[in-house]
Amino acid sequence: MRFDLHTPVAFIGMGLMGSRMATRLIQAGFQVAVWNRTQSACDVLLDMDAALLKFEDLGNYPLILTCVADDAAMHDVFAQMQPYLKAEQVIVDFSSLSVEATHQLAKQAAQHKVIWIDSPVSGGTAGAEQGTLVIFAGGDPAVIQDLNLLYNILSQRVTRMGDVGTGQATKICNQLIVAANSALIAEAVALAGRAGVDTTLLAPALANGFADSKPFQILTPRMAKQVFEPVQWKVQTLAKDLNNAVLLAQRCNLHIPVAVQALSQLQAHQENGYAQQDLATMIKHVDDVNH
Repeated sequence: MRFDLHTPVAFIGMGLMGSRMATRLIQAGFQVAVWNRTQSACDVLLDMDAALLKFEDLGNYPLILTCVADDAAMHDVFAQMQPYLKAEQVIVDFSSLSVEATHQLAKQAAQHKVIWIDSPVSGGTAGAEQGTLVIFAGGDPAVIQDLNLLYNILSQRVTRMGDVGTGQATKICNQLIVAANSALIAEAVALAGRAGVDTTLLAPALANGFADSKPFQILTPRMAKQVFEPVQWKVQTLAKDLNNAVLLAQRCNLHIPVAVQALSQLQAHQENGYAQQDLATMIKHVDDVNH
């Protein structure tokens, strides 16, 4: 089942990532219908000639893309979609979900003879805008191959990690590293500042060394200057993803104490009113606990 620019696409979830991904598909020439629980989030896409998706028309779209906040949101959205699904449709889920939820949703989709491909992404809002995301795919290899055009517009690389759920397991490992790293970066910036270092020099000074990473280069300058807008990674999102990592480790009988400690820090920061704010605000958490 080859998908091309003439394939009508339904895209559900116009958040930080979904809106940018949908924009790229529209600009590439796809016919895209968009939907979001808060309809105003679709306005910019509608101005770009996207259609407003109605779930009762969902059967007209061979390709359904989803990018929602978490397990609960995906279960809710899927329950609304389910009555209108048709055999041979493909759902490509770009959300970051738990492996358990992905298996449940894929099983429910299969009851309608609908194919589920988990395709969580990494690369942040900049990667979504520039089409340089990396995608971890789980599911039927032939279907993943057939999605090449779509993936090429959105990403620099897609890797099939195995059967359904393995894409999400890979993303969870990715987020474990990013989230735990963010806590360490905040501590490093705070420590450098206390030691008299000009923290605005940290990112260029450590560039290309063993401590360097994309999160380090993105977060460190923002932490040093206390600039937290625009939001690139929400604290709540990373806490959710790290919690999924801890839960997956428990099911795999694996003890991951560093991740558990980082999760406790993210959750505490979230509970202090920073849930919707940028991950760089973790520097404030370090400052707060040391006052």
